Amino acid sequence: MEFRSSKLATSSTSMKRRAVFAGVISVALLSASLVTSFGPTANAAGTLKIGVSLSLTGDFADSGTAAQKGYLLWQSEVNKKGGILGRKVSIKIVNDASSPDQVVTNYTNLITQSKVDIVMGPFSSLLTIPASRVAKRYGYSFIEPAGGGPKVFLEKNPNLFFVQPAATTKGGDIFADYILSLPAAQRPKTAAYVKLDDPFAAPLADNIKARFEAAGIKTVYDQTYPSETADMTPVISGVATANPDVVVGGTQNADAFAQVKAMIQLKLNPKFLFLSNGANAPVEFPKQIGIKNTEGIFTSADWYPQSTVPGSAAFIKAYIAMYKGTAEDIDPTSAEAFSAGTLLELVAKKTGKIDNKTIIATLHKGSWPTLVGNLSWNAYGEPQGAYLLTEWIGGHLKTVYPAATAQHAPVIPKPAWVG
Repeated sequence: MEFRSSKLATSSTSMKRRAVFAGVISVALLSASLVTSFGPTANAAGTLKIGVSLSLTGDFADSGTAAQKGYLLWQSEVNKKGGILGRKVSIKIVNDASSPDQVVTNYTNLITQSKVDIVMGPFSSLLTIPASRVAKRYGYSFIEPAGGGPKVFLEKNPNLFFVQPAATTKGGDIFADYILSLPAAQRPKTAAYVKLDDPFAAPLADNIKARFEAAGIKTVYDQTYPSETADMTPVISGVATANPDVVVGGTQNADAFAQVKAMIQLKLNPKFLFLSNGANAPVEFPKQIGIKNTEGIFTSADWYPQSTVPGSAAFIKAYIAMYKGTAEDIDPTSAEAFSAGTLLELVAKKTGKIDNKTIIATLHKGSWPTLVGNLSWNAYGEPQGAYLLTEWIGGHLKTVYPAATAQHAPVIPKPAWVG
């Protein structure tokens, strides 16, 4: 899920919504992706040319690389089946270096110079907003896997379709649902909110705050920090002084890691801890904070390795064949990007056509099965579903709520930090 988009810098890791399996993308693949298209030659007769701008360097490089993997895996799989309506698919990926200015240049060039037939989206709300404006200007559809902050949908772009179950700010709703479902004696009485100044992270935490306050959970600390914040200790010191029962972190990846490290250092161990992003990174999160310290931390998700959604097992098999590793190493961003491509296949199958006007008109009707669930959208591309609540249990992310889809009962209160 996006659960991501900021410029926060860190010396230990690039910013991202999800960690990718270390080492699976070679230097050669990364370099090639900056300058050329993948698969069949983009100018070949009958080739369906798709353009994508991704953050392969800069703050969003890890998540951008995860999206790259998903797009390229889909390209490989769809071409094995003969492409789309008999046309081989060629995805041209260019690097936007995590820059809103560069992403505008990239999409403009993809459309006006490379003459791609279709464009699909970048990583993060920060880049999706300016990129979607370019697509709209030229009448292109804009299926995008990782830009679901509130400001994306305020653009009122009828060409846009966000490929996750709901707007990313609603990723916290499932945590609020769970907390408010608890018997009164088990609910937290006080709450702290620490959030990145970011179009995704801050609104998500604010949504939870509004619901908690309406239910009588008292706010004892509320702090928004700028993207330049490298040391989270002063912020978390304020939380420790307030000593809340529940801490809600409106985070991207690097600041999520930094928040937890500061909590460990300050011996702040709330009964409940929710992080909007960072904790959903299956490899990087335990690597950054220690796998034993992940225990009991909540986040939310759309796709996960144990998903029983049709097509998930085949996706995992193909992913491992292409990139090696295990199912646990697959970043959900890869599944989201793969699902963006799947939507093109479904439109073509339904209509017998694959042009921008048809894509836009067709996706606005009905429900569409993907790895991240059955998707449908309002007039401006906001999905109408819901996320799942996940928790780190025994060194793995497990779904814990709603009960109907839970793999494990929630572990509460959060166990003490280790080390």
